[in-house]
Amino acid sequence: MNQQQFEKAAQEIQQITKRPTNEELLQLYALFKQATEGDVTGSRPGMLDMKGRAKYDAWAKLKGKSKEGAQNEYVQWVETLKKKYG
Repeated sequence: MNQQQFEKAAQEIQQITKRPTNEELLQLYALFKQATEGDVTGSRPGMLDMKGRAKYDAWAKLKGKSKEGAQNEYVQWVETLKKKYG
């Protein structure tokens, strides 16, 4: 897996015709953040920011995963979503 394949997958996911579920989108977000920035930083959003809190929690679950590992999983996840939502 290389950076070029990761970037291609990031572009391809924007071309799907149907919207994935919120859970699928959270996984996609978390893998992208882990692949580009590494482990989650900052403090967890407050109770009233439910969307921000869900995103933070999804990303935090990947703590310790290497950027390369996250890139590989991201590309595989994009392929799965493309087949499902084309």
